[in-house]
Amino acid sequence: MKDRMTKAVEEREPEKRRKFRWWWPLGVLATSLAGLVVVAFRGCWHSKMSWPVRAQNYSYQVCLACGAKRLFDEKAFRAYGPFRYSLHELIAWQEAKRSSPASVADIQRPAS
Repeated sequence: MKDRMTKAVEEREPEKRRKFRWWWPLGVLATSLAGLVVVAFRGCWHSKMSWPVRAQNYSYQVCLACGAKRLFDEKAFRAYGPFRYSLHELIAWQEAKRSSPASVADIQRPAS
């Protein structure tokens, strides 16, 4: 009796595996294409950033995936500003931001 049941299960098992074997490559292909589309439209997500690096009296972080740089505030311990591939562009952006006059929203009113 045990031999019949074992034999019946063994006969069904290969058939079950063959049935879904073709799904595996299609799943990988679909996942790869979806990831490619997201990267093509969005670009890098900058999810893995390096520790802060200091150069030319500025601290910045580098994206480990694409190499984009972003300025880093050591006192607040957070990154700020736009992502750029050139440190010189980031420094120029920071200098332009410092030299521009304060906007109306940035001016604090005296306490009454």
